Amino acid sequence: MRYVAWFNEISKNDIPIAGGKGANLGEMTQLGLPIPPGFVVTAQAYAEFLKRTGLSNIIYSILNSTNVDDTEQLENNAKKIRDMILSAKIPMDLQMHIVQAYRKLSNQLGKEPYVAVRSSATAEDLPEASFAGQQETYLDVRGEKELLKAVQKCWASLFTARAIFYRTKQGFPHEKVKIAVVVQKMVESEVSGVMFTADPTGDTSKIVIEAAYGLGEVVVGGKVTPDTYVVDKARMEIISKKISKQTWKLSRARSGKGIERYDIPEDMQERQKLPDGKIIELAKLGLKAENHYGHPQDMEWAYEAGKIYIVQSRAITTLKLGEKIEEEEVTGEVITKGLPASPGIATGPVKIVLDLSELEKVRDGDILVTKMTNPDMVPAMKKAAAIVTDEGGLTCHAAIVSRELGIPAVVGTGNITKLVKDGDLVTVDATKGLVYKGEVKIKAEETSLEEIPETKTKIYINLGVPEMAEKYAKLPVDGVGLMREEFIIATSIKKHPLKAIEEGKAQEWIDKLAEGIERVCKAFYPRPVVLRFSDFKTNEYKDLEGGEKYEPKENNPMLGWRGCSRYYSPEYEPAFRLELKAVKKVRDSGLDNLWVMLPFVRKKEEVTRILEIMRDEGLERSDGFKVWIMAEVPSVALLAEEFAELVDGFSIGSNDLTQLVLGVDRDSDRLGRMGLFDERDPAVKKAISMLIKGAREKGKTVSLCGQAPSNYPEFARFLVECGITSISVNPDAVAKVKKVVAQAEKELEK
Repeated sequence: MRYVAWFNEISKNDIPIAGGKGANLGEMTQLGLPIPPGFVVTAQAYAEFLKRTGLSNIIYSILNSTNVDDTEQLENNAKKIRDMILSAKIPMDLQMHIVQAYRKLSNQLGKEPYVAVRSSATAEDLPEASFAGQQETYLDVRGEKELLKAVQKCWASLFTARAIFYRTKQGFPHEKVKIAVVVQKMVESEVSGVMFTADPTGDTSKIVIEAAYGLGEVVVGGKVTPDTYVVDKARMEIISKKISKQTWKLSRARSGKGIERYDIPEDMQERQKLPDGKIIELAKLGLKAENHYGHPQDMEWAYEAGKIYIVQSRAITTLKLGEKIEEEEVTGEVITKGLPASPGIATGPVKIVLDLSELEKVRDGDILVTKMTNPDMVPAMKKAAAIVTDEGGLTCHAAIVSRELGIPAVVGTGNITKLVKDGDLVTVDATKGLVYKGEVKIKAEETSLEEIPETKTKIYINLGVPEMAEKYAKLPVDGVGLMREEFIIATSIKKHPLKAIEEGKAQEWIDKLAEGIERVCKAFYPRPVVLRFSDFKTNEYKDLEGGEKYEPKENNPMLGWRGCSRYYSPEYEPAFRLELKAVKKVRDSGLDNLWVMLPFVRKKEEVTRILEIMRDEGLERSDGFKVWIMAEVPSVALLAEEFAELVDGFSIGSNDLTQLVLGVDRDSDRLGRMGLFDERDPAVKKAISMLIKGAREKGKTVSLCGQAPSNYPEFARFLVECGITSISVNPDAVAKVKKVVAQAEKELEK
């Protein structure tokens, strides 16, 4: 039985022996890429350990009797299994195989090396599900005893609660998922980072490299802003460089034990991290890997003593950029029909939520059925396979959040909560707005990155949930045109800002808000992120912890104390300053791609007063810090040139603008079904064209965020014809809108 395999003995076909990570390192070694030397403790060694210690039957017996939806039981049983593995003794012959390989590596390197010990599960990187990152890595391990301990810890990490839960939900039998362990020379990085052999925004002609001082963890984990180098793939020339200031790094502790943080000398902080020659050398290695694998690669690299090492490579994942349903005969009993709010197809058991106290019963994969969602329901919405509501139109809360989360949603059915009961199996076809009884097979196909054209009009996305930032940052978009701050407040902070101030917890409130904003800015850097300051209505603020004390009762919150009118009010201004402090904290960290937007502007005087408050908090308009206003009140369209004197750009909120021009409640499913809410109405289009014309005459950016370009191709064409500079859409609509815009631009050129 094979217990140890060297990298030069294995290839990508050896996942059953070396796991996904180990097999890939072997493949790259065979390819001739500069891989730090090492070996794999095979999955067979792990299986033999379980067999000879008698742990196999015990572990799988415990797992078979574990209810993974019972969090306490899952955690307790996971810990019990890990403790058993860590306390068992590795058989002596197994120990000797591992130790002898380590000694051989020491001889090759001329000294006893520090090594990285990485878990490499045999289910990693399979197409059926992604197990990457589920298990542990131990860095700077040195010595035979410490190595054996680290290997054992990697074996145990196969049984964390998270890994057990994930395998169960993905349908992977526990006994079929084994774990190998990679043991590899630890590179003491002077500089390290990541490389994408295609721009993550979708441009396959460029290679993008990020570099920072010290260990690569600071880049992968988003802890510092790295240098960014862009290389033209065909010419192998550097076409752009963004050099970032770095004040600290992570390196091996000078004591030789562990990792420590060290300050970077002042004269090095603003230097280019990687020399031009090494940038090109690295880019050539990336192109070699891409050509070998046949797909763009996401690679991690390190630079030590004049030499570049590749430490990991994986395919850049193609995201679902919107599903298109093949025209076909679908047979099934239709329970109800509603508005198709967020495309996609899902089958699962129904969970009806009529009260917030019932949110706990929603599990991963359930179909969430409710009258209408609200910000407090977002955690449960994230678990759902699909969402169906009684009420709402295409711009209601359920519709907007579902589109951002990439969850199929059908809204405005009228009575779905009366037609189904908990546990009923249903299929949701959210592309056509249908809910079927039972499981119904419906075909769908993905749109690939290669099918999406480039456009002169910038295409941004709307985003509210920071957890989706890394996923959506890979879409071929120019940035985030609308980041909704209130989602962070409702799901992560949950406390009214004035309550936080009263309790002396203002800084905690600021830090949590900054953390969510920072995550999005890092994911999209250097592309701009336009953050809209909070736009809760009084009834929504009242739902936050402590909100009852500070919020008045309004008969019509939609037209009440919201947006800008709150910010300069003596009652709320201290709370608005918390939002400004969070923005300043993020920008001061080096994330200068963060811009801001003022919502629900009614009068020019409001903008002037708010800009004064911003200046007082150290935030002033400049070439690097743009301030936009949300153009959703008709007064802004009527006085576009005058408003343009005060700000850098506009974003047309077509949903509210339509509501206010036509006097139609945007959340009314009844009026929606009657066709009264329609952004294509001549009056709405006239207001939009006036605004675009006025903004362009003053040389200002003008964007639009709303659902209309996604729903109506002719509306997107209308915007291009008017000269709009950008359009911000929901992630599911990127592919469709870019195609329509590209065609409209082409027609205008004729």
